[in-house]
Amino acid sequence: MLRKATLALVHSTAEYCAPVWCHSAHARLIDPTINDALRIVTGCLRPTPANNLPILAGIQPAELRCKGATLSLGFRAMEPGHLLHSALTHPSDAAAWRLKLRHPFVPIAQQLISFSDTTNNIRAVQWANHQWNAEWADNPARLCISIPDTGTPPRMTLPRRAWVWLNRIGVGHFRSCLCKWSIASSAAFECDAQQTDDHVVLHCPIHRPPHRLHGLMVLDDETTEWLLNTCSDI
Repeated sequence: MLRKATLALVHSTAEYCAPVWCHSAHARLIDPTINDALRIVTGCLRPTPANNLPILAGIQPAELRCKGATLSLGFRAMEPGHLLHSALTHPSDAAAWRLKLRHPFVPIAQQLISFSDTTNNIRAVQWANHQWNAEWADNPARLCISIPDTGTPPRMTLPRRAWVWLNRIGVGHFRSCLCKWSIASSAAFECDAQQTDDHVVLHCPIHRPPHRLHGLMVLDDETTEWLLNTCSDI
């Protein structure tokens, strides 16, 4: 529900008429608001790396969504009779009456359309998904192990409490982070070891998941029960 509300209220408002302004130097000003909404959706804390929030929420990054909107408008403008058809197909003729912009829509749309033609002429949505998957595959973050590809993660079917703790485990927020933020006096726990993500998931004799990393990937019943009842202790 939170994810749908974010898409309907936050993204739709923040990205209104995005093809016109999304390539401006000031477009990044909307990122903090979108990131705050994604933290609410995922239950992640503020120190969570912003580039991990979209994949945890199953929502494409704002920059990529804006490029997809530009490509979609470009495809529509290629059809005869569209208001922007002549500007897109004969940009030199439209230059005389078009307002001067540092990053105008036409050359950017032409570039995106030419790129999509090299990828079997896929449409805007498929292009954006293809780009996101390619970018995520090159991400060195450990989160790629538990979330190998983009899209709506199956983990979102978990109860809210379990999903939030799973997201926080994925980005490595444990007692060591509380110590780093001066909230806890020590990063050690009952087992006298530093509560890092590797230790908790793989080695901790007290708090590790029943099936370790594999359980967090397949989300079996025992791991879900651990997320609901035990994970809050770490």
